[in-house]
Amino acid sequence: MNKDYIEIRWHGRGGQGAITAAKIVAAAAFSSGYAGVVMAPTFGTERRGAPVMTSLKISRTKIYDLSPIETPDMVVVLDHLLLKEADVTHGLKPGGLIVLNTPMAHDAYRFDAYRLATADVTAWSVEADLPHGMVNTGIIGALERASDLLGIDKLISGIEEEFATRRPEKNALAARLAYERTVVGG
Repeated sequence: MNKDYIEIRWHGRGGQGAITAAKIVAAAAFSSGYAGVVMAPTFGTERRGAPVMTSLKISRTKIYDLSPIETPDMVVVLDHLLLKEADVTHGLKPGGLIVLNTPMAHDAYRFDAYRLATADVTAWSVEADLPHGMVNTGIIGALERASDLLGIDKLISGIEEEFATRRPEKNALAARLAYERTVVGG
């Protein structure tokens, strides 16, 4: 993966925090020296449970293209049930990375043309004492384990800042648990 220009597409459901997770990663990338950071959410009806998607572009140089991502390097999926509702791999570059929140075993999935990272972020977030379904901070930890993008400490600092008044230590723990436990395979 080219770490000078990275495109990440996030798939989730309203209320899971996909857009907030992308925002945290975007802020951490910018503070890490990436000069170009563009986030573009895409969603239909704004209701809890409805599918949402957001695009995050990170570049060492200024980004002028503000369009949604068509050929991502990575896809982050906050709910494994979305695999039945949408083609989350659409446009994913060959050898691209899929980060999947799922309670199922890693070998339950076959994505032959892609690298896969699986994490039971839902369970680990509950273990961190977050409300059931609050998976955005945990998925950031899973993404970092699979991609080695910005460093877990940088991302946890961003999580603590974003959630300063809303359980920062529990959100940080969810990210750390996912970072430590995510299974990354070929």
